[in-house]
Amino acid sequence: MQILEPKLLIADDDRDFRESLSEVFCRRGYTTCLAADGQEALEIVQGSIELHLVILDIHMPRLGGLAALQQLRWGPAASLPCILMSAELDESIVREAEPLKPAGMLSKPFTLRTLTTTVETVLRNSYGWEI
Repeated sequence: MQILEPKLLIADDDRDFRESLSEVFCRRGYTTCLAADGQEALEIVQGSIELHLVILDIHMPRLGGLAALQQLRWGPAASLPCILMSAELDESIVREAEPLKPAGMLSKPFTLRTLTTTVETVLRNSYGWEI
């Protein structure tokens, strides 16, 4: 099964970075929503927008990616796949994230190919889609 427009939410406090990622995915036929922090990401998820995947930076103001993911796991979007990313991805963060069952974890900096391949793999594993 192939979906025509996968919908991604990209949450990162670096505006230029999240807008660049959005542009990359929009060129590939994705629809994107952008959030400046975990709190804004939760508000988008809790809205009526249908999302297929969330990409969360771990270190953000107001609400970081781990805290946002923890709240997602207890809400109606509990099964929504999430990819965590961080410039400071170390063993303690990985251990803290594991019980929250992220669909992937990426250490910044990463290549666009690594990110797009990870997103495609998560969508294939979660929904059976070939992107």
